[in-house]
Amino acid sequence: MSWRLNSSFAAFSRYSRTLAFRLTAGYALAGLTLILLATTSLYLVLRSELDKSTDLFLADKLNVVRTMLRERPDDWDALREEIELESAARRYQQFYICLLDQQGKPLLTTPGMADQLDLAELADQARGRAERALPMKGSYERPFRVTSATAPVGSPPTATDTIEIAIDVSQPEELLARYRLCFWLVLIGSSIVFPLVGHQIARRGIRPVEEMATTAQHISSTNLRERILPDGYPFELASLAITFNSMLDRLEESFERISRFSADIAHDLRTPIHNIRGEVEVSLVRGRTAEEYREVLESCLEEAVRLSELVGDLLFLARAESPLALLRRERVDVVELLDGVREYYEASAAGNGISLTTTVDSKPVIAELDRTLVQRALGNLVSNALAHTPAGGSVVMAASADSPSVLLEVSDTGVGIPPEALPRVFDRFYRVDTSRSQASGGTGLGLAIVQSIAQLHGGNVQITSQVLHGTRVTLRIPNSASAA
Repeated sequence: MSWRLNSSFAAFSRYSRTLAFRLTAGYALAGLTLILLATTSLYLVLRSELDKSTDLFLADKLNVVRTMLRERPDDWDALREEIELESAARRYQQFYICLLDQQGKPLLTTPGMADQLDLAELADQARGRAERALPMKGSYERPFRVTSATAPVGSPPTATDTIEIAIDVSQPEELLARYRLCFWLVLIGSSIVFPLVGHQIARRGIRPVEEMATTAQHISSTNLRERILPDGYPFELASLAITFNSMLDRLEESFERISRFSADIAHDLRTPIHNIRGEVEVSLVRGRTAEEYREVLESCLEEAVRLSELVGDLLFLARAESPLALLRRERVDVVELLDGVREYYEASAAGNGISLTTTVDSKPVIAELDRTLVQRALGNLVSNALAHTPAGGSVVMAASADSPSVLLEVSDTGVGIPPEALPRVFDRFYRVDTSRSQASGGTGLGLAIVQSIAQLHGGNVQITSQVLHGTRVTLRIPNSASAA
């Protein structure tokens, strides 16, 4: 028995944490609160109207008797008919009137009033509360409303009498009692019906969410093609489904890029490793001269350097994508920076018969940036330009201030890039001409590094190109940390 109770409690505890339970509880509480407020308000209004109707009747009777005493003080037959006979003719909601003289002695009294009410208590309660209707319990615990008032006798008045009136309110009280019973029945029924209805509404409302959850459970790294059909969903959930599908599209694209990236890494690492292994295996087949061994070592060193550069580029890209990557900003003379890059690559350009020049604005171009990273980005762009520009061509580096940014451009008159390849040139390991890039030692990471450096500074990079006419790459870098 204890095990069953524990299991039931655990099941309820799990259900109480679900969205369906919270929605059901919310619907039920809101409905019960509305019913409670509505019925209570109606009850109070009904009681107020019944009391008001009774009080108006008492006031009307007071006015009738007072008028008769003032205008016809000697017409005892009319007073006796009003006080003693009219009430006896009423079957429901009987009333009683007692007329007292100045000494408090009864002059006229409705038959049976002394049996139904304690007249001394009535006089005591009414003292000092003239013409105010008050509740009072009768001799048999019957509810009454009573009031009293003084009335001048004659015109001009010769004396002052007291009028005491009581009305039986048993029927209104029974009506209110039936109302309270109905109220509790409605409240108990609502407390049963509302949770059931609320549960059905909640289940129907969260069914699309459950369908989304089911679809999400089918998604894995090997299955990213599942999608949620937003047709027929409420607007909010349809918007959520569209957003979820867009996220899946981005994830699928990212996984595909990661898969291609992993394959490219494996390929680019395997090639130099195989070259090193092949060179060593060939050199060990038979004895060789010292000069031949030296050539093998030099070849292995070249491949090792290439591996080292590739690993360094990959590490840089990984760090650049980290949210913790920090820039070492400093005030840099961009013209001086371009001159430094030009001097570094000038000998290589001259050896290939290529003109390497710089053009800048007449005024100084000063910016707050990471000198080393921007220098590396420019170096990658110049290296690419030199590698794809034939002898007799030219490479131009330019800088200009475009507040609040600095524009750095590297343009060449090389072979250019086909239009279909332009959207992918910043992808890692992507090569427009694979054989040429491999021959020149390229890894396909140069432009990806340039883009990462620009994004680290809060800027961007753009590229335009025409086949056989050359390529232009523009870096837009904010000239300060606040501008970024």
